[in-house]
Amino acid sequence: MDTGQEVHAVIAGRVRALRTAAGLSLDQLGRRSGVSRSAISLIERAESSPTAVVLDKLAAALGVPLTALLEPVEGTGPLCRRAQQPVWVDPASGYRRRTVAGGEDDGAGPGVRLVEISFPPGATVAFDTPAPDRRLEQVVWLLSGSMAITVDGVEHRLHRGDRLRFAVDGPVTFHNPTSRTSRYAVVQHRPGRSW
Repeated sequence: MDTGQEVHAVIAGRVRALRTAAGLSLDQLGRRSGVSRSAISLIERAESSPTAVVLDKLAAALGVPLTALLEPVEGTGPLCRRAQQPVWVDPASGYRRRTVAGGEDDGAGPGVRLVEISFPPGATVAFDTPAPDRRLEQVVWLLSGSMAITVDGVEHRLHRGDRLRFAVDGPVTFHNPTSRTSRYAVVQHRPGRSW
């Protein structure tokens, strides 16, 4: 699923399905999220390329993690070839997110998600939407390069091989302070589920 159109179709379907399941109109979701009704409509029609920050606001308003908007509901089974792994690129920062394992029936286990990120030099993404009801635990394992990750106002500098574990229940900023692309793996876990 490497084409932008396929990823936009997944995002469109997930936002629409979650909004409908929550019984929300476009206007209601717009008020809850701070994203305009017209922008949500474009996203639901796969006519827009929303940023990670916009998707994070929508996810918070829908009561789901950001990852729930980027991945199809169905799993892929025990073997998932690289070409089958959904890829999404944030149009604002250029970071590239590949879902290696996620969902309920793809071998990663319930509540566990594995993602690979390629983060461009100098890029920054800040997730500021407070959403304690969608608390996640996350482990970032840096495979190459360097990253500065700020969690609740505390900056952590990571270098190749380092890992950082934190709860995603407040502001988190990812920044690549170098002139080279950094690559890292993310394991996300929902509390109440086994690792």
